[in-house]
Amino acid sequence: MDETRMHMMDLSRKGYYCSQILLLMGLEAQGKNNPDLIRAVGGLALGGGRGEGVCGSLTGAACLIALYAAKGRDDEEEHEDLLLMLSELEEWFQAEIGGRYGGVRCNDILGNGTPSTERCGPIVAEAYMQAMSILMEHGLDPTESREV
Repeated sequence: MDETRMHMMDLSRKGYYCSQILLLMGLEAQGKNNPDLIRAVGGLALGGGRGEGVCGSLTGAACLIALYAAKGRDDEEEHEDLLLMLSELEEWFQAEIGGRYGGVRCNDILGNGTPSTERCGPIVAEAYMQAMSILMEHGLDPTESREV
């Protein structure tokens, strides 16, 4: 098992949800810490609560891409490829994860609505790697912050 997946497992053992793990990884790559953001994306867990919504790995990975590419201040513009990157992520998730489990809602993936390390862990890792790949393909370095 690689270092990234081991770190994700450690974060999961500490009680973080999929969406939180993805943003923690992104912030760590930038050398940042933002507990408010991590708490906020916790609302994406289990499809927004009961498993009826879209998997937090997809929404968390979308937030991860947005961390690097969306507008965050009045004097800032979003990356010209932001919507394209989000579309690429969603298409990949629909095909790969949705194809594997018959849908992209938490309940589609989990069946019983209970998070499963065996099932969720690999999905979070795949979503992270895909988001990082998309960012790099569009010229964004995951270790660099947009702050001036």
